[in-house]
Amino acid sequence: MNNKLKALAALALLGASSLAMAADLDENMDIIAGNYKTALKTDSADSFKQSLQNMRAAAQDAKQGTPPKLEDKAPDSPEMKDFRHGLDTLIGQIDASLALANQGKLAEAKQQAQAFKTTRDTYHQKYR
Repeated sequence: MNNKLKALAALALLGASSLAMAADLDENMDIIAGNYKTALKTDSADSFKQSLQNMRAAAQDAKQGTPPKLEDKAPDSPEMKDFRHGLDTLIGQIDASLALANQGKLAEAKQQAQAFKTTRDTYHQKYR
């Protein structure tokens, strides 16, 4: 019984520490970019969906970060709200593309994913 409790405690600590070790903004953006390239190149629906899920998780985590251009801004400033809005826009686009992929429409999903570039370019111009 003691060993089971120790194992459960260890697992709980590992789970908590992985949540506490959220990636920084640069790491999240690298995850998004790398998975975006994979998504556009793959012919595998499973690989495409996994890449989108990875992008979505990184975008969600990135909302907690602050771009270097906005380090002097308050978390509730209009600029920070716009930064998070850009990530929410991307998440919405990812969800739409993922929905198409889940319907078996990989070609349409990849075409939908092309729109991510416009969002990226718009918000990189503002905050990168």
